Amino acid sequence: MIRVTIELESAITGEVTKIGQMHIWNRGDSPSRNRGNYGVAVCKRGKFEVLRGHPPRVFDAIRTGTVLNYPRLSYNVWRLIVRALKSAFPEEA
Repeated sequence: MIRVTIELESAITGEVTKIGQMHIWNRGDSPSRNRGNYGVAVCKRGKFEVLRGHPPRVFDAIRTGTVLNYPRLSYNVWRLIVRALKSAFPEEA
């Protein structure tokens, strides 16, 4: 599972606050080793709890999505994150 965490570091106090988190996991149902199907869950602010398993259970997810047929051996992880965000927030694409 990939966990993308967004933290805000105060320029004044140096305090670090977690303000967002997204989880991406391989669904394990792709017919090809070179391609992957992924589940996506964006956590509700302040609710970053995850119950591991397959699929993992994300409590209080505010958005979910899927990334299908991703060429995982050809692209780096940032492209997967972009596609995961677009699937969870289609109105922003």
